Amino acid sequence: MKLFLATLIVLGSATPSLSGEYQPGYSKSQTCTRNEYREEYIPGTKKSPGFVNSWTEVIEVPCDTKPSASVISRPMNQQPDLDTNDCSQGSLIGGLLGAGLATSGSRGKDRWWAIPAGAVGGAMLGCQVDGG
Repeated sequence: MKLFLATLIVLGSATPSLSGEYQPGYSKSQTCTRNEYREEYIPGTKKSPGFVNSWTEVIEVPCDTKPSASVISRPMNQQPDLDTNDCSQGSLIGGLLGAGLATSGSRGKDRWWAIPAGAVGGAMLGCQVDGG
């Protein structure tokens, strides 16, 4: 019976140290690590070719802890920034003016491409003038 209790005490006290946690006094501490692969190139010479040394390092990283509900802050009455620039009127007027100028400035076979190009160019310019 004494052997069982002694074994239980020894194994019970060893378990937290195996998991990376320990509790000195009244505080709790945890260590988190990550394996990181490293390489180093060693350049060669004409007689001896270069080679690569590789190894794995264990580095300490911050532990992922979830914040408690009291720590989470919620923004009050925060509204997203909305783009209220509407250039539909400027686009319509600019497109009509651009198509009209292209019609008056073109002759014959050139009208099939000049009118749509003038409308698109005028719409883009009208949108910029209207504040878009």
